[in-house]
This record gives sequence, C-alpha cells and structure tokens, in this order.
Amino acid sequence: MKRSHYFISLGLLLSSYNAKSQYIIKEADKQYESYKYAKAIELYEEAYKKKATLHAAERLADCYRLNNNYVQAEAWYAKAVAMPGSKTENILYYAQALQNNSRYAEARTQYISYANADKQVTEARMNAWISSCDSAISWMKEPVAAKVSNYKPLNSAQSDWSPVAYMGGLVFTSDRYNSSFAHKKPVKYFLKFDTQNNPDPYLNGWTGNDYMHLFYKAANADTVQAFPLNTGTGYHVGSATFTEDGNEMYFTLTRIPEKVKNVKGEPFTVNVEIYSSKKDASGQWSALRAFPYNKVSEYSVADPFISPDGNTLYFASNMPGGQGATDIYMCTRTVGGEWGAPVNLKEINTAGNDRSPAIDKNNTFFFASDGRIGMGGLDIYSVSQNGAVRNLGYPINSPQDDFAFSVSADGVAWFSSNRDGGAGRDDIYAVAVVAAPPLPPKKDTIREVPVAMPDNTPPPSTAIGKPRMAQVGDPIYDKPTMIYFDFNKFDIRSDSRLALDKIIEAFNNLTDATLVIESHTDSRGNDAFNLKLSQQRAAAVVKYLTDRGVKKANIEAQGYGETRLLNKCADGVECTEFEHEENRRTNIRIVR
Repeated sequence: MKRSHYFISLGLLLSSYNAKSQYIIKEADKQYESYKYAKAIELYEEAYKKKATLHAAERLADCYRLNNNYVQAEAWYAKAVAMPGSKTENILYYAQALQNNSRYAEARTQYISYANADKQVTEARMNAWISSCDSAISWMKEPVAAKVSNYKPLNSAQSDWSPVAYMGGLVFTSDRYNSSFAHKKPVKYFLKFDTQNNPDPYLNGWTGNDYMHLFYKAANADTVQAFPLNTGTGYHVGSATFTEDGNEMYFTLTRIPEKVKNVKGEPFTVNVEIYSSKKDASGQWSALRAFPYNKVSEYSVADPFISPDGNTLYFASNMPGGQGATDIYMCTRTVGGEWGAPVNLKEINTAGNDRSPAIDKNNTFFFASDGRIGMGGLDIYSVSQNGAVRNLGYPINSPQDDFAFSVSADGVAWFSSNRDGGAGRDDIYAVAVVAAPPLPPKKDTIREVPVAMPDNTPPPSTAIGKPRMAQVGDPIYDKPTMIYFDFNKFDIRSDSRLALDKIIEAFNNLTDATLVIESHTDSRGNDAFNLKLSQQRAAAVVKYLTDRGVKKANIEAQGYGETRLLNKCADGVECTEFEHEENRRTNIRIVR
C-alpha cells in the first residue's frame, strides 16, 4: 500500500472511531441527565476506553459518588483532577472520596488544596474538614468499647436500612426485588422524583435496583416478607416509625401526582412525602393519610419519627427557611388532634444534611449529620439532656455513611451503614455500647448509650448484653486483655490490632516481664480440631507481637481448644452466634 493511501485509510478509520465515541458520550449524557447513573456508568466507561476525555472522567466520578461507590469515585476523581481544565469542585469531591476510604492524611491535603483554589471557602469550613480528618484518626486509634455486628438475617445484596422494632420483629426499608411490589401495567412519565427522572416502572435507574419498599421480619421467622401495607405506589416507600402500641405508623413515599406544573418537555420534581396509617379492629392498615405539611412540588419531608405516645412527630426536610441542605423539624398535636406548625430544631441543625431523628426510652435524642466534625459522610450523634451534641465515635461511626439509629424498648440498638465489608450497598447493623469513648475536639463528644446486643433471631428480648470485642483499656498486670476471633478463623481482626498495639506499648516500657497468651475456641467441631485451631490462634498473636519487636523469649503461649468455655455453650447446647463468640477468645496478660 502506498503511504498516501495508508494515511487516507487511517484517517477514515479514526474519523469513524471518533464518531462512535461521540455517539456513546451523547447517549451517556442523556442517561446521566435523566439520573440513570447505572446505565450512564456503562456508557462513559466504554467512551473513556475509546478516548480518555476529562468529560467522561468527571461524569464517571460523579456517577460513582452519587451511588456511594467511594473506591471508584476516588479513582476517577484522581484522574479528573490531574487533567487540564478540571473543575475546582473535583478537588473537593476527591478529598471527600479519600476521606470515605479512610485515607485521612491524603484527604486533609486535598481539602487544603481545595480551600486554596476556592477563596469562598470559609475558615470555619476549612477547620471542620481538617478537624474531621484529625479526629477520625484519633477515634480509630482509641475506639469506643462497642461491638458492631452486621445483622445478616435482614441484609441482602441490595440496600437495607432504617430498621425499627415492631411487634417483636423488625420493619426495615430495602430495594431488593419482591414480586409483591411490581407494577401491573407499564407506566410512562417524563418527570423527576426523589432523584429519578423518566421513571422505569420496574427499575430505579439511579442505582439499577428495584425501588425502596418496606419489609418485615417477624419474631423467630426464617424469612423476610413484604410489609402488609397498601401504599398505592409502585415507587419508593421509605423509613417507617410506629407508636408504642403498634397501631399507628408514619412513613415516607414517592407518589406521582395527578397534576404537575411544569414546562413541556422539562423534568418535573416530585418530592418525598410523609403519610400515616392506623390499624383497624381487624388488624388491617387503613387508607393512607397525608401529612399536612407535604408540598410535593416544592420540598421533601422524610425520615419520620413518632414519639411513643403519638403526640410528637420529628422529621427531616429541605423546606425553605432551614439552616442547611436538610434540617430536622418537630410537630406536636394540638388539642383538636391535628399537627401544629413545624418547628426547626436550630440547636441541632447545621449547614449540611441533618436527618434520621430518633429518641430512646431515656429521652436521648439521636440523629445523623454530615455537617459536623465526623469520620466521613453521615455520622451518628446524640444529644444529652443539657443539649450537648456528641459524636458516637468509632466503630459505631465509620468513614462512610452511618445513619438511622434506633433503640427498641428492650434496649437493642440498630443503625444503617454502607461501610466496607457489608452484604450490599447499605446494611443493617446491631450495636452494643458499654462505655463512653474518648472526647473528640471541641463540642463533638459522646454520651454513653446503654444498649444491648441482639442475637441472630428476633425478638430483641433474647439479646445478650455483653459485647465481644477486643478490650482496649490500659493493660494491668495479671488482668487479661481479651481479643476475639471469627468462626473457624485464626486471623487477627482489626479491632484486635488496636488492643494488641496497646499491649506492645505497655510491655516495651517494662523489664523482667512476660506476656502470657491463652487461646480458646467455641465447642463446635471435634476436640482435636479445636485444640489445633486454638494453637493457631495463639501462634497468630505471637507472630503479631514478634513482628512488632516483642522478643519471643518473653512470650508464653498455649492453646486450650474448647476445654475452658465461659458459658453454657458446650457440645449439643443450642446457643446464639454471639454466645459462641464469647468463647472464641484469646487472653493476653502481662506477668512480672
């Protein structure tokens, strides 16, 4: 082939290649602008492979951020900020993604870089970012004495969140598929509601999953079922709350109004609303009643919490006049039984998102916020009787979103999180807090929350109060520090590393001392297997210590298998997973 023909052919090929790339970008933009991020990601990634453009990188970063995929968001924002012409706000999103991925030192650097690039950033805002990164590092080094467990009986590969106690079981929100909620006939709309545009009647284009609905797991039931409430919508139905007697409930939903005021061809926003229902004499839930302060065309109201007596309703809203993106409000019933005007809880609300209000039996107020000093995303806070707002600390809070904290009458605490290691996007966690954590900087500190740990089968009354986690207090001679292991494993868990590091620190300051290590298993498995497993656990602890400078000659280690159980859970005795975990332990003592 002649050189001229070669370049002509190559030119035609490149022209066709670029045209295809532009077509993909155009289609990706269409999906993005319709809030169908799941599909947009596929298209932008295909386009970026053909031609690495800033536009594709920025949009991919945004799509992953909006779907809370922090690892991918970090990767794409890193690419975007390094490209010529990148928007300043990409640095902020990059910093947030780094923070969400526990990379606090790097996040701190990027926050400073963003503040230098955007002169409108206030000193107070900058200090909050820096304090959050510094506090998170400190909190992870000194965690609260809490046990946080993924509550597997409720979680799926999708989003599962906002658990609340109801009739001995739990009602929660999920976007898992369930045929009970499928539309009977295809419906077409050109509008946006709850961050969804041109809604598919079967699929939420934002996430690629089904819409949110309410589910219920009854006490001692093996399966999860659709909550028996006819909402009249096939779209989102969100977090619920019940009066103490279980006869009245409030919840959020998205419905399509009969009339919309919008410019033809333009998206129309349909905001989230709150509705209520009462149980009739036959046990059926009555027709829905709209909350009087719904304003579907102007703002959202969501995250309701009804007081046990049914006379006060707390909720989150972005209605005009608030202090931030979303604020927490309260309404009280009038003498006539109607809801009084919403009151903004100004002492609690911030310039960020404040949501998920809840109150326990001791009148401790809980909420979630991303506008305070925190670990990243939404953190959970409590408000004491004197009005002090305190961060619940690590490991209750994480670098990701932690929200929807609730405490049942039996003292069982639940919350929701999209932290690493879960089964799906958001998961439900159970928590036991038994001691106050170290005080973070300034006003963001913690109040003790005396709650119990549930077992794997509701009702909550079967909870076990003692948490099984590494004890991280100051080591005392002959007083053991205790760490725990997962079933059939001898890996050192992350919570155990913190306790072991404190042991090393104390031991290195001593002379003529010995570390005594005693490892144990639960009763499941045969005696020989458990003896070997306990020895492996002892060896793993020894390796951790010696790798960090402790001399092996100063360590005595022994595995005892299942011969020294701490509770009733011997062979053949039915026990919960949490009871078995109490026996899967290693004791470490400093002996002089």
